Amino acid sequence: MAKPNTHNNSNSIYPFSQTDANAGKKKYCRFKKSGIEYIDYKDPEFLKKFLNEQGKILPRRITGTSLKFQRKVAQAVKRGRHIGVLPFVADNFKGDN
Repeated sequence: MAKPNTHNNSNSIYPFSQTDANAGKKKYCRFKKSGIEYIDYKDPEFLKKFLNEQGKILPRRITGTSLKFQRKVAQAVKRGRHIGVLPFVADNFKGDN
């Protein structure tokens, strides 16, 4: 017995289809758009944009960064942590301005 396809019907129990949920702004790589080649690991304010509240590096699917620059961001964050500009782990990291 085949299951009925309820995802495409208008009377579906799901309020949004997968295309409706992803219909927001298109993600773009801010580095390619701005022409940035070098990511400064000594600039903690810029690197905080790529970290969450606990200090973890945000993934590409959230930031929209390309693979090439995501690797550079990760390396810069790790270098910043090593020299003491960024913490390894933090509670309410972005609230500590």
